Amino acid sequence: MFQNILLAADGSAHSLRAANNAIHLLTNKETGSIKVVYVVDGSTSKSDVLHNKDSKDIAENRRVKVMDILSLLETSNINHDYITLHGDPGETIVDYANNNSFDCLVIGSRGLNLLQSMVLGGVSHKVVKRAKCPVMIIK
Repeated sequence: MFQNILLAADGSAHSLRAANNAIHLLTNKETGSIKVVYVVDGSTSKSDVLHNKDSKDIAENRRVKVMDILSLLETSNINHDYITLHGDPGETIVDYANNNSFDCLVIGSRGLNLLQSMVLGGVSHKVVKRAKCPVMIIK
């Protein structure tokens, strides 16, 4: 069914569940692949700079946030790549998905109710509305 999946991850339990589901969606685990994308927004970027000595430490600390997901993919023998992007998470994920060829985009949901989603503009809500490929939201 799906051979090339984009997994939006932030290191939360929701994104770990999304990773488990992305693995099950792969049609052929030998030839399929999952691209893990972690998006750093402005406030996270400022905080990272203030709390770390250099850019190497910052990159490593960001990778640590998604290490459980990357380990899961490795132990499942899934071909995968990891990329860090910068910008508004919803818009950045959509832009990346629309500018590359993915069969499906998998993202975890924080579980905002309708009012919270309208006021806060949840990332998964933005992604579903604007992505050109199929999107699966994992609760």
